[in-house]
Amino acid sequence: MSFTGFPDEGLVFYEGLEADNSKSYWTQHKAAYDEHVRAPMLALVEELTAEFGAHKLFRPYRDVRFSKDKTPYKTHQGAVLHPEGAGPGAWYVEVSADGLAARGGSWRMQPDQVERYRRAVDGDLPGGQLEQLVAKIRRAGLSVDGEQLKRAPRGYDPDHPRIELLRHKSIHGGRHWTPEDWLDSREVVDRVRKTWRALKPLNDWLADNVGATTAPPDRRR
Repeated sequence: MSFTGFPDEGLVFYEGLEADNSKSYWTQHKAAYDEHVRAPMLALVEELTAEFGAHKLFRPYRDVRFSKDKTPYKTHQGAVLHPEGAGPGAWYVEVSADGLAARGGSWRMQPDQVERYRRAVDGDLPGGQLEQLVAKIRRAGLSVDGEQLKRAPRGYDPDHPRIELLRHKSIHGGRHWTPEDWLDSREVVDRVRKTWRALKPLNDWLADNVGATTAPPDRRR
């Protein structure tokens, strides 16, 4: 299946799910999810795999074991692409009733990666490079976000010239679009690709300065 856009029916499906997040709604409308959400998302990421890496579609079911919110279904469909051996950086795309989002960077770094990230930010050359990258991304109209400490990390001066970046435990950038007619067209491919290419220097920086985690995999179920 070639990607032709996200049909309006997919957004309508999510509007209904937000109003009635129940197994009965899901069962009754699953065919709409499969045809108008999952299938086009799969077609989109398959088209982008050659440039951005192997893809994975996230399951539509929420993990409610440790959440106060027991609604069973996610109200968006997300997918992630990750180039092999590229460190913590990845690409993310999401569709929902609110529109489309495309992002790139790292959403979670292990402690050893956070340590290397902060050492790099503290260094004049790599830290200055990241500072310039972030400024360029923001000038292009993209946001830069990520989990941050409220205060300076231990061992770093609160007056450090790059203290905002040092407080990050993860860092990613991206763009969100509200629903418009182009969402049901191939223009989606061009917008997502352009956004990810604008964020490629950030993922390259993470690959060069942070790299893969050395921590053993978590085998807990």
